[in-house]
Amino acid sequence: MDETNQTMVQYFIIKGISDAPSLQLPIFLLILIIYFLILGGNMTIFLLVCSDSQLHTPMYFFLCNLSVLDMCCSTVTLHYLLVMYVTGNNVVSFVSCMAQVFFFASFTSNELLILTAMSYDRFMAICNPLHYRMVMSMRMCSVLAFASWSLGFIEIIPYMVLILNIFCYRSNVINHFFCDIMPVIKLSCSDTSALETLIFTEGLFLLSFTPLILTCISYTFIIVTILRIRSSTGRRKAFYTCSSHLTVVILLYMSLFLQYLRPFSIDTLDSGKLFSLVNTVAVPTLNPVIYSLKNKDVKSAVKRKLKHCKS
Repeated sequence: MDETNQTMVQYFIIKGISDAPSLQLPIFLLILIIYFLILGGNMTIFLLVCSDSQLHTPMYFFLCNLSVLDMCCSTVTLHYLLVMYVTGNNVVSFVSCMAQVFFFASFTSNELLILTAMSYDRFMAICNPLHYRMVMSMRMCSVLAFASWSLGFIEIIPYMVLILNIFCYRSNVINHFFCDIMPVIKLSCSDTSALETLIFTEGLFLLSFTPLILTCISYTFIIVTILRIRSSTGRRKAFYTCSSHLTVVILLYMSLFLQYLRPFSIDTLDSGKLFSLVNTVAVPTLNPVIYSLKNKDVKSAVKRKLKHCKS
């Protein structure tokens, strides 16, 4: 479509990660390997927690939810990218593009809320151990998980209403490897000030800062409680129980802030691709590794399963 033509589009053309013909095969193979690593790692965590009775605790219940979200996020973005490289068809319908925008944003929002619930679980376990089992019952965990999933989808609806009200585009070529909200806004020739305001208000305070603040409050109390433990062994053990979760929180929030919460005046689509790769590829790949290497319970469960398979 001509850049000067201002009309409603029926489809979008995804440019992908790189235009260089010589890089298409290496990129495809790399993305394919990473995608299988994400699915394999997170599915292993999910099946391990479901099948091992010693991991049927609130912490691992939320970890299961996190693994499912990582697989969903990666599938929404990387699956179509792989299909695009295999078929050579980089055209996506308007409806499919809007669906990708909605589900990717929703799954990301869900992940932030699940991480917030996990921080509350760690707060109860370390700061209120006597009341932990009573408060963090299976019913309470289910309510928190259901609320996180539901709210994650509901929060994105106002964005979609405004995006669907964009009636003209300068071009239908999206300089990205999937349909994301920022590249779509860049193509609009309509007034997107309301949408941009919503991104920097609701996106900044409700979707990002509210979960972050709640997580920081939980960890403030956790750190204070850990510092009050007289035994160095006890302090180390207490911090070890939440170090994996804290690492994942830092990685995810850093990638999201760099990806979305930059002023539009200094935003570039090429830098957006880079930060999107961190969010959609690096974080889901590292999550299972972090929880496996930094968690004795998971490593013990893996050993039990391997021993059971050999016997």
